[in-house]
Amino acid sequence: MLDFTSTPIILTLMLGAVGVIIPVISAARKEKGGKLYGGIAFGALVAAIAFVGYQIMTKNVASGALFSKDVLSNDMFGSFFAIAMLIVGIMTTVGSFNYMRGRGNPAVYYSLIVLSTIGMVLVAYSTDLVMLFVAWELMSIPTYVLAGYDKKNPSSNEAAIKYFLFGALSSGIIIWGISIAYGLTGSTNIEQVISGFSHLSPGMLPLAILAVAMFIAGFGFKIGLVPFHMWLPDTYEGAPPPISALLAAGTKKAGFAAALRVIVMGAIALDLNWSFALAIIAIITMTFGNLAAIRQKNISRMLAYSSIGHAGYILIGLSIAPFSALGAAAALFHVLNHAVMKAAAFIAVAGIVATLSITNIDKLAGLAKRMPITSLGLVVSLLALAGVPPLNGFWSKLMLFGAAIDAGHVVSWAPYLAVAGVLNSALSLAYYGWLIRKMYFEEGESEKRVKEPRSIIAVMIFSIIFMVGVGVYPDPFIQFAKSAVPVLTSIPVIH
Repeated sequence: MLDFTSTPIILTLMLGAVGVIIPVISAARKEKGGKLYGGIAFGALVAAIAFVGYQIMTKNVASGALFSKDVLSNDMFGSFFAIAMLIVGIMTTVGSFNYMRGRGNPAVYYSLIVLSTIGMVLVAYSTDLVMLFVAWELMSIPTYVLAGYDKKNPSSNEAAIKYFLFGALSSGIIIWGISIAYGLTGSTNIEQVISGFSHLSPGMLPLAILAVAMFIAGFGFKIGLVPFHMWLPDTYEGAPPPISALLAAGTKKAGFAAALRVIVMGAIALDLNWSFALAIIAIITMTFGNLAAIRQKNISRMLAYSSIGHAGYILIGLSIAPFSALGAAAALFHVLNHAVMKAAAFIAVAGIVATLSITNIDKLAGLAKRMPITSLGLVVSLLALAGVPPLNGFWSKLMLFGAAIDAGHVVSWAPYLAVAGVLNSALSLAYYGWLIRKMYFEEGESEKRVKEPRSIIAVMIFSIIFMVGVGVYPDPFIQFAKSAVPVLTSIPVIH
């Protein structure tokens, strides 16, 4: 039975009401201006993150729990991801103020952002496979529309079609996995499914393994793991830049929340040697992402491949979670950091595209003189993504690589993950450094300063403060990530 006083329910009612009311207000006012609707969406998302923060500070969420007999669990794990995804929702909304100026249907646009954010939050709190799937679709369907929002742009149409086709495929694969899990255990509650997996007869084990494989493939599409990444570069390039920020920094993180609750737990219950398999996928994903990023000329496409690389870094923490308590905490910490770093980078690109209509990296020469604040925000985010101290990305990568080395006492292959991570971080400096060189050390065709959008400046200032602040004083955020890590030892294992 649902507890209507729990954090996820109140968040759903709060944001759901706003998401529905915005188009109603638009229809009543018959007004094209988008400032009002953007302001309403921004206020609702800020109120939502303040509410989650209050619930955490007053200890109204469970710590260490991962499962619940209800369909939604009011736990610290879900609240951690909710904070990360609400931050992305706020950054996307503010970053869209300038993009939506003069464009049609602003109420629908901001309503879809709010509704997609509800889906992301509910994915993080879901402890039932059916609820998880409903939340997954609530998160995904609005983004299909948002990716193709610029209807007159062929690239945006192509992005939406590819994203929709691959998204529909991933949803079909997930529902297939759910049907197998239900057929084997008679339940869709994640705790009962995992417990049922641990007591299956040997003849049923192949079907349980197939169900876990379906979840890996289905969630892997959204996360952008190799080889499920095919849609991602084209979609991030063609979608409106603020929406690319929502996809790269928001929906990918929801995929990791689902993966940790379902894939990792199910694999542990089946006593599979899944850690080594995930480690291999992590190395392939981060290496492919960084190598492909070096070859790109389009800014958004380069950031898309960089996002694939960071999915590999986060997967390092998930692969060693059973052997190192630090592994899962490091993965969660990098989820939070990457949400802000990647969103900031895409919002900076949104400002550049809107102001100068530049998408090619070679045309960024001299940008620092023309758009100094936007350039600074982009540079700080790129250096943070590369893991340069004293920025926030340095600490989460240090935790990930340190956890991999620590896990070497249990499994001999774990330290190689740290080596691969360090080498890939060094490799990423090649294309991040290329961008920085273009902006700060090369002369452009014009050095005349242009007026930077105030909404973009606001996002850049917040992002810089966050990335530098967490880098200088990371301990509270590290402790927050550790408090959100579930107790993996409580999971039943097949005998």
